[in-house]
Amino acid sequence: MGESIKVATMAQMFAEGKTPEVLFWVGCAGSFDDRAKKITKAFVKILQKAKVNFAVLGTEESCSGDPAKRSGNEFLFQMQAVTNIEVMNAYGIKNIVTTCPHCFNTLKNEYPGLGGDYQVVHHTQFINSLLKEGRISLEGGGYKGKRITYHDACYLGRANGVYEAPRQLIEKLDAELVEMKSCKTRGLCCGAGGAQMFKEPEKGNKDVNIERTEEALAAKPEIIAAACPFCNTMMTDGIKNKEKEAVVKVMDIAELIAKAGDL
Repeated sequence: MGESIKVATMAQMFAEGKTPEVLFWVGCAGSFDDRAKKITKAFVKILQKAKVNFAVLGTEESCSGDPAKRSGNEFLFQMQAVTNIEVMNAYGIKNIVTTCPHCFNTLKNEYPGLGGDYQVVHHTQFINSLLKEGRISLEGGGYKGKRITYHDACYLGRANGVYEAPRQLIEKLDAELVEMKSCKTRGLCCGAGGAQMFKEPEKGNKDVNIERTEEALAAKPEIIAAACPFCNTMMTDGIKNKEKEAVVKVMDIAELIAKAGDL
């Protein structure tokens, strides 16, 4: 994790005979991508501030299998999924929270068919419930009146119908939520899903992430809020392409909440 953040692993908790309230599924991006690690740290700070009893799998966590499945390698997906399911079932895991909509969708909708039945929530839903329960509060912060547009991640929005939790969090920042032309059920993909993140774009007139960035910039935001590490990368690349890094920031909702709560 870097810094001085200490997080318990399931192995440590299991050895002590303890059971966490929830397993934080970090995901490949959140574990290895330098930008996504910042999202992981922000979410951990929120969990710790709310005194949530949580653990991670650590080195026992493998890729959820989403990129393999989306790119057509069902055999590899099932190998990866079954490995994870065996580990989690051995620990008796029931509740999972993750910062990645790809992991969220795969664990929630595709693991049950392979023997992995869990209550899976996305971090925007989890943070929203922590605020509603009064386990964290938003004091301070510097987002009052700021124009923030929210980019719907495909696997969070259209695939799973999670539209309100992220927006409610932005509104709790006292920020001005401005919607893009294509949003909610008509949301436009950032261009990374379906394992497209890991290949060069095909021939065409314009990359998808550039089209989406142009939609975002048309809303004249100061911040583009994302809730997915892949979306974050694609929108950040789009902002760099438009040379707008000095005026528009791309941030995950967990980062906004952590900063607003002075964590």
